Amino acid sequence: MRWLLVMMAWVIAMPLWGADFETELNGIQQRWAEIQYQLPEAKQEKAFADLATDLEAFVARHNDRAEPLIWQGVVLSTYAGAKGGLGALGLVKDARKSLEAALAIDADALDGSAYTSLGSLYYQVPGWPLAFGNDDKARDYLQKALAINPEGIDANYFFGDFLLEQGEPERARAYFRKVLQAPARPGRSVADAGRREQARKRLEAN
Repeated sequence: MRWLLVMMAWVIAMPLWGADFETELNGIQQRWAEIQYQLPEAKQEKAFADLATDLEAFVARHNDRAEPLIWQGVVLSTYAGAKGGLGALGLVKDARKSLEAALAIDADALDGSAYTSLGSLYYQVPGWPLAFGNDDKARDYLQKALAINPEGIDANYFFGDFLLEQGEPERARAYFRKVLQAPARPGRSVADAGRREQARKRLEAN
């Protein structure tokens, strides 16, 4: 009888454990969006640095999951953007490692977000000898992301932005329009609004 009670308690606790993971993941996503889209630029570098520290502990607690690694890659990438200069190169290399590790665990996690983030890194960072920038790899990763999530707001935004960088503004506009039409993501209203505003500005400028 005792073992049955223990088993019942374990089964009852399982959803709570899962909920804790989702709650923490959602909190990280929300905090990233607030820093990226609502915090003054002068304060972003410190805020991203603090969030990157939080991600280290989150990844360590869930080292068998792709989602924490994806968000570690995202946070390190945007931290690098806020930091700028040569000091950002180590951050983008660490971001790539995290995203590649996420792909090795589950390439489809978070609707293929590891592909989206890796693709954005490859076209935005410098090429050799400073870093690993590579437009061919960027296109490949971004197209893989779109194959997994063709209506995704981030997948369409970054492929559109990549096409702008490649001198293809007409094709890019089609993807930016898809960003504006993309379905809302539960719990991601700040990020969705910020990404749509970026797409609008790209459309107005091109």
